[in-house]
Amino acid sequence: MPDHVRTADGRRLRVEVAGDPQGRPVFLLHGMPGSRVGPRPRSMFLYQRGARLISYDRPGYGGSDRRPGRRVADVVQDVAVVADSLELERFAVAGRSGGAPHALACAALLPDRVTRAAALVGLAPQDAQGLDWFEGMAPSNVTEFRTAVADPERFAAGIIPRSARIRDNPARLLEELRDDLTADDRLIVSDNTVRSMLMRNYREALRTSPHGWIDDALAITGPWGFDPSSIRVPVLLWHGAQDVFSPASHSAWLADRIPRATAVLETGAAHFAALRALPEVLNWLLAD
Repeated sequence: MPDHVRTADGRRLRVEVAGDPQGRPVFLLHGMPGSRVGPRPRSMFLYQRGARLISYDRPGYGGSDRRPGRRVADVVQDVAVVADSLELERFAVAGRSGGAPHALACAALLPDRVTRAAALVGLAPQDAQGLDWFEGMAPSNVTEFRTAVADPERFAAGIIPRSARIRDNPARLLEELRDDLTADDRLIVSDNTVRSMLMRNYREALRTSPHGWIDDALAITGPWGFDPSSIRVPVLLWHGAQDVFSPASHSAWLADRIPRATAVLETGAAHFAALRALPEVLNWLLAD
């Protein structure tokens, strides 16, 4: 397996595959900012479950070329290219945080290829009717997302120097978030193994440019390019009730509209608890 593939428009996508080479395929779509080397279950777990975990850098992150103006729905073309390069006809998809809307896009727009999809600590569309999109969200996130919607150029101007600082010292991102972390989240990110994976993830995400982060935020707060209510494959929506980065009300809104959705709300959990939940989510994805 080469470490990258080319899209029809000539862009490079950096890819990484872990676990059982003959196992059942699952795409893991990373968070924001994030990369293909983000947190994942140990290789032994993947082998024991017969799972082949496929990750790639979304455009503008790590080793993948930027795609300016991309929408959430545009992820399906890249996932299809990677799947074709691996000769995969059918596969499951999971997305965490900023990757969750992209996993839902795959479920909606690749119904003949996606077996099951999971969205962990994700967001609903910014124009979701009946949802107060910012309610329960940390003030720092509210400010960033409001700026992305109202003034994309100012948003980008703020992310560029911030991403440079985080690239030089990835621990800065967790330090910036610390005041909004629950005691449970602080415990999770203080684990040496998890922290090492997060540091590697953030550094790789921003290694070549800040544009993956910028384009992700603009895509998530803009029109997604699909309707979640059109999803017909089974979907698992996992959320921590204490999450202030992606409030649990977003998953509740999606659960009310996706016909075959199963919603899991973990009472004492918050945002980073999704890392702890991932092994059981993979079990669910592979159950079909």
